[in-house]
Amino acid sequence: MRTRRQFLRDAGCGLGTAAILSAFDRFSRLDAAVTPQAATDYRALVCVFLFGGNDANNMVIPYDDYASYALVRGTALNIPKASLLQVNAPSQKAAFGLHPNLAELQSLYNSGHLAVLANVGTLSGPTSRSQYLAGAPVPNSLFSHADQQNQWQSSVTRTDDVRANTGWGGRLADVTSALNSVSFPMVVSVAGVPLFTTGINARPLVPGSGLSGFSTSAASQARYAALRSILKADGAATLVGAANTITSSGIDDVAALNTALTQASALKTVFPATSLGGQLQKIAQVIASRAALRINRQIFFVSLGGFDTHTDQINTHVTLYRQVSQAMSAFYDATVELGVAADVTSFTLSDFGRTFLPDSGGGTDHAWGSHHFVMGGSVKGGDFYGTFPNLALNGPDDASNEGRWIPSTSVDQYGATLAQWYGVAQKDLATVFPYLSQFGTNHLGFLP
Repeated sequence: MRTRRQFLRDAGCGLGTAAILSAFDRFSRLDAAVTPQAATDYRALVCVFLFGGNDANNMVIPYDDYASYALVRGTALNIPKASLLQVNAPSQKAAFGLHPNLAELQSLYNSGHLAVLANVGTLSGPTSRSQYLAGAPVPNSLFSHADQQNQWQSSVTRTDDVRANTGWGGRLADVTSALNSVSFPMVVSVAGVPLFTTGINARPLVPGSGLSGFSTSAASQARYAALRSILKADGAATLVGAANTITSSGIDDVAALNTALTQASALKTVFPATSLGGQLQKIAQVIASRAALRINRQIFFVSLGGFDTHTDQINTHVTLYRQVSQAMSAFYDATVELGVAADVTSFTLSDFGRTFLPDSGGGTDHAWGSHHFVMGGSVKGGDFYGTFPNLALNGPDDASNEGRWIPSTSVDQYGATLAQWYGVAQKDLATVFPYLSQFGTNHLGFLP
């Protein structure tokens, strides 16, 4: 388990004493940004992106109709029925099985804090098999990793749409900025600067992205002061001036975060020593600092790669699903410890699903619709939402003859349900999710 000092070292950016002290000035400037519309409660969304295209056909498996699953998965990708972690889905009037390495998530599901959203994906509009085969509009570059990652993160399915250059997490931050009582960045990513976090105005704060090479020595602090002077030198309305302003604000924001982190009590929750565990621990520490940051709404992004399982999928999933289950469970425990379990909702995204039919290398190919988890104290858990696909090759939900499920629920509907709980106004939903009006409902019911 990392100590708070280690966390500060990893996230703290080496800004030096002067930068840390500048955080106090930053807080004094934030005081002036109080708005009358600011929320009085706290809420946060945490996006867990599974890069590579997660094969949820082996994450969520029919238990009552296991024969349909086993008929196609055969022996190459079959998860034995006896090893499945059984869960009941009242809305589906059926039982399902979770992958045997998702024990912690099974516990959260059974306790009502985890829900499954079935067969969700990128859509240009509601699409049936007959419409798909007849050439109905579909998302651009449908089975491409890069394109589908962008479309999941932007909710925009046409590359020629200017709105594809921003993410729905960033746009959500744009339209809800007044809910915060300060101008501190609403979006925090510990996995780089993904499209999801970028809005028209919103930009993510990335812990660990600040300056390094400065210490508390007089010479170092003189160099630091000179740098800040250079950044302020060109105030003209030029790209250089704009870049300098952004850099200066970023330095101040990270310094403010570091100062807030020193005021938060160390977490007692033990996180697994894994990539996703470490990322979610950092997020939990930032949430623990919410009072010092004086922030009411936050959006976070974490990620885990390795889900492009063309070969050896069975063994790969053992490691990946254990990491997801243990890290997400620890994060939920941390929100309980912090007293914000009902105020934080975590959810998974991924490039796409994978073919139900195995390929020759013990893996699967790129597909379309997939299943996802939503976790939190406000989640109406212990049930499935959306429509589970018919597991028949060439069946009514197959876009091909290999089990590429045509999504029955769109990314827009998924995100809009999360956004409404977060606090977005109905009038702003279309700004965040431009294609939402094409679908029958904008609220799927897994949150109040």
